[in-house]
Amino acid sequence: MSNEPTGATSTGTTMSPQELAVASAIRRYEERLAKDPTSLGFAVLADLYRKAGRVDEAIATCREGLRRHPQYATARLILAKALISGQDFAGALAEIEAILRVSPKDVQCHRLAAEVHRRLGRLDDAVRHLEVAASLDPGDRESHALLGLLRAEGSVGDSAVMRLLGDDTFVTDAFGTLCLEQGLADEAALVFTRLLRKDPDNVAARERLEAALRVRSRRKG
Repeated sequence: MSNEPTGATSTGTTMSPQELAVASAIRRYEERLAKDPTSLGFAVLADLYRKAGRVDEAIATCREGLRRHPQYATARLILAKALISGQDFAGALAEIEAILRVSPKDVQCHRLAAEVHRRLGRLDDAVRHLEVAASLDPGDRESHALLGLLRAEGSVGDSAVMRLLGDDTFVTDAFGTLCLEQGLADEAALVFTRLLRKDPDNVAARERLEAALRVRSRRKG
């Protein structure tokens, strides 16, 4: 059993307060699961592993727990998130689809399915799931905003750069990268979305779209 976290890792680096809290919680849930292997707490432990970057342990913990509790949808969703972290998008989709077969109105699953399809360059499938999420939760502003970007139907704002994107003249990798470097996340996302619309197999555009969306997410808090 691990010792109580002290703030220093095995490499000598200092842990942040958030990392300390996660490490402490991992220890508590490991102890709980050791005492009762049938506990539903395995899902929380797996999610903590995922947040700590221990993806393989998160996946293994979920799969072991789901063998005992196959109907536990929350654990299956956590497994899907861990598989996404491990870049196993096909595996993640299989878990998400298993949940949606039972709970077709699960908003969180539709959002996650949209993320996976987007990261695979399947923008139409991503839009389809976001449309369902937005219809199920009309107050979901993030899904509505992402729909505006991923549909790539004209500009989604009134900035000077967005007006430039009224046609395809500036829809280039170079211009999108420049927007990203300048912190223009929405504009960059629109450029890379349009590039993906033209070529779904454009891996560079796919990666830069994700980078733009990460910047956008951090900016919105």
